[in-house]
Amino acid sequence: MKKEDNLTSRINRHIDTMSKGQKKLAGFILANYDRAVFMTAAKMGKTVGVSESTVVRFATLLEYKGYPEFQKAMESLVQEKLNSIERIEVASGKMSRQEVLETVLKADAERIKLTLDNIDRKAFETAVDWLLDARRIYVVGVRSCTALADFLGFYLNIIFDNVKVISTNNFSEMFEQMIRINKKDCIIGISFPRYSMRTLKAMEFANDRNARVIAITDSKNSPLGLYSSCNLLARSDMASIVDSLVAPLSVINALIVSLCIKRQDEVIENLEMLEGVWNQYQTFMPDEINRVNDEKIINIEDRDE
Repeated sequence: MKKEDNLTSRINRHIDTMSKGQKKLAGFILANYDRAVFMTAAKMGKTVGVSESTVVRFATLLEYKGYPEFQKAMESLVQEKLNSIERIEVASGKMSRQEVLETVLKADAERIKLTLDNIDRKAFETAVDWLLDARRIYVVGVRSCTALADFLGFYLNIIFDNVKVISTNNFSEMFEQMIRINKKDCIIGISFPRYSMRTLKAMEFANDRNARVIAITDSKNSPLGLYSSCNLLARSDMASIVDSLVAPLSVINALIVSLCIKRQDEVIENLEMLEGVWNQYQTFMPDEINRVNDEKIINIEDRDE
């Protein structure tokens, strides 16, 4: 099978003609290829919540002769992923301790450059416009992407008063936090390999309710693209056991800065109000915010000797 005609490419090519059940299958396979490869058509249908015949028709839609050929395509996808891991292990074996800092930082810098060269500027501007227009903004990211979701949510809350970061470890609580989402709202889903089913389900839920869906992910073949019509793609490769999220964080920074420029007056007003609150309630100790000649200033009145 040619690389450009692999399973993910076929899913991406046929996504617009898929039924709702077939889209669920696509999302499950892309997020759980290592499990799906061992499943029969009946088992996969039961796991996803569709019929066995829907699974078989899905394979046919993707231009495979039948489920056995489709299963071989899944095996090839797993093999591609394993080969990537093997390459990482080889690189790690050749990297001395002295080279780690330079190698990792240079690799991260390269990921940012590749992201800048390939990101869709129109999609970026669309994301900014959607967020400015949204009645409510939801942000979802789990596992290693929790840090990105929290960071984005923190700054969005300074700009807007209608932001909700979805924080839960179970599907039912996630849906409860999003129960009022509708076409006037916007959701940002953040996920990178291995993709999170929780994030994918949140985006599916939002899409079913006609909300505007933005994805921050790594590839046009990411399962998040099944439910997102605005995709911000950032390079994220694994360095040893660590997911490199430097490029996605840079995209998030750019998104925040762009929103701040668009809402400059509101942002200044909110920051001035926050400064007043921080000062009134002594949020920061003086030595955290004031320095003269590199010496800490301690100013605590009426201190007992």
